[in-house]
Amino acid sequence: MSYETILFDVSEGVATITLNRPDRYNALTIQMYEEIQHALKQCARNNEIRAIMLTGSGKAFTSGADLVELQANLGTFDISDMLRIGLNRIVTAIRTLEKPVVAVINGVVAGAGGGLALACDMRLASDKATFVFAAFSRIGIIPDAGTTYSLTQLVGTSKALELAMFADGNNRVTADEALHLGIVNRVVPHDDLEASAHEMGVQMAKMATKAIGLTKRSIYAATDRTLEEALENEAALQSVTFKTHDFQEGVMAFIQKREPEFKGE
Repeated sequence: MSYETILFDVSEGVATITLNRPDRYNALTIQMYEEIQHALKQCARNNEIRAIMLTGSGKAFTSGADLVELQANLGTFDISDMLRIGLNRIVTAIRTLEKPVVAVINGVVAGAGGGLALACDMRLASDKATFVFAAFSRIGIIPDAGTTYSLTQLVGTSKALELAMFADGNNRVTADEALHLGIVNRVVPHDDLEASAHEMGVQMAKMATKAIGLTKRSIYAATDRTLEEALENEAALQSVTFKTHDFQEGVMAFIQKREPEFKGE
């Protein structure tokens, strides 16, 4: 598939998906939804890809749904169906992909862009990045793209309500504030973002991919389970990791006091 709204690059075991409509602040379109889904499928199927970085071109990560396209198509589709086959599938694909997915936040994040960023396993942000979760309330709709779920888990109910409701100028979350709230994992100088993302991606690509994927599955599953269920899930999945090459390599490297050379299998 040739992409028109995203860029897709693979290097050193790391796939980089770049939202590429900089003139529209990478506003999300139906075509972009389809291309992102296709790229994520490639990431899932290709064993050479062991980490995924999701970022934006220009000044924004993404400003959310393209309201021009949305307005033009209001009478031709049901918004619920559009969400189910578009953003919802992307968010689900990111969460269920058993490889690490990092949102590299290069600038503005607004509306559904926030949900897309929060769906990723971690967020690396430029010190110039900003988040506007109240972009939804500003146009009279509710948060989507999993924002009501992910934001609440990260910042708690009361703060999530505040961020989602108040669309005044004081509710733009800066990178440092996002770090303090736990919305992002790391903040780096803007000029260092690309190098930091590359370093992080390569580091992840060298990890024990199977174990990392099952760790991801277990941690997300634990948020919806009792402690007893989480313990049983860990026990079941641990038996899978014990059968991998990377486990054997990890143990030998520990015994031999050297760095492990994981193969992702």
